[in-house]
Amino acid sequence: MQARMNGPASPDVITAIQHLYKAIHAGGVDKHLLSLVHLRTSQINGCSPCVFASTESARKAGETDERLHNVVAWRETPFYTEEERAALALTEAATRLQDGAPGVTDEIWDAAADHFSEEQLSAIILEIAMTNFFNRINRTTREQAGKTW
Repeated sequence: MQARMNGPASPDVITAIQHLYKAIHAGGVDKHLLSLVHLRTSQINGCSPCVFASTESARKAGETDERLHNVVAWRETPFYTEEERAALALTEAATRLQDGAPGVTDEIWDAAADHFSEEQLSAIILEIAMTNFFNRINRTTREQAGKTW
């Protein structure tokens, strides 16, 4: 079996990614919420390095283990605000596009738009897209959890 590459190593790609993350963090969304979005997207996609990295960074930023462990079942737990629930519903709908899933319905979009400005929604959507991007790279290259990048 041939060795697999370790993701996008081109300096131009790295610069582009840095600009996208700068845009995400300039969108006015709480970093804890962005961490939950990243974690939930990575759980759906089964991306172990991203699940590992997002829980580690969220913990260091003060997120509780209780909330991190339960984000997979956010609908059935009392640990998340209505704003977080709207973002997590948007995250799931935007990530689960396979197998005829309905995607982001008007109801999901309207709930998110009730809680976030246009700039914040753009940041959340970009976070979802970037996480899906890295999830796919990591799954393709068989990146393992626990490595440092």
